[in-house]
Amino acid sequence: MKVVLAGAFGNLGADILKALAGAGHEVVAADMAVREIEGVSCETRVIDVTKPETLKGLCEGADAVVTTVGLTRTSATITNYDIDYQGNVNLLEEATRAGVKRFVYISVIKADSDPNVPMLHAKAMFEEKLKESGLTWVIHRPTGYFYDIAKVFMPMIEKGTVTLLGKQDVHANVIDTPDFADFIVYHLTDENKTYDVGGKETYSYEEMAKMFFEAAGKPAVIKRAPVFLFDVLALVNKWKKNGKEAIIRFSKWTLTHELVGRDTWGEHSFREYIKSC
Repeated sequence: MKVVLAGAFGNLGADILKALAGAGHEVVAADMAVREIEGVSCETRVIDVTKPETLKGLCEGADAVVTTVGLTRTSATITNYDIDYQGNVNLLEEATRAGVKRFVYISVIKADSDPNVPMLHAKAMFEEKLKESGLTWVIHRPTGYFYDIAKVFMPMIEKGTVTLLGKQDVHANVIDTPDFADFIVYHLTDENKTYDVGGKETYSYEEMAKMFFEAAGKPAVIKRAPVFLFDVLALVNKWKKNGKEAIIRFSKWTLTHELVGRDTWGEHSFREYIKSC
């Protein structure tokens, strides 16, 4: 199968690229910047999903498109609606024009649960657009990734104190990106399915914090901050127009909601990953 992979050189994208190539698919790897992936030989293409002219011809002869495209950094000039929604709409329109039959979208768990969180709402909007497109679709809603949790916790562990939000502890079964990539490729030919994908181990955030402290050989010091503080931070950054508001709202949402995917998959252990960190 010929597959166009948009967002091919991010953390998740690179693992999907390896999984696709390993399964024998012909891949066109597209992103804003390209790089070599060890052991993978494929066609590459530089694109900017906010500029439809850079997508012309990208999907010619392709059987499927897989997109991981989404805004994951702070930007004062570009929003989630520009990337997660409109950028993927531009890609969807190019795929439709080229006669592609299958379209696979990497969203996030509970994307349609809170329209006040741009990172969720923009993805939920695109999910609906994809379902209306007439293409055969698969939507993957992951709970989160090992490295994302480590990126949040490790700086706090180094300082000696982890701060969690609210009085109630919530849970997540995050998944390692190589495992998730295998899941995506395994379900590549499914028809009109949505998967809430998580790893095989479920922990509360307090349990995760304690495992990080243990791996670092430090006593566990865990504090809790009131949830409204993040609302104040979001408003302050909204006034500053520095692009941080969306990240803050998403961080608050992830730390205060149960994020346990029903479609569990993978061989990698989050507990062992924490020890390796």
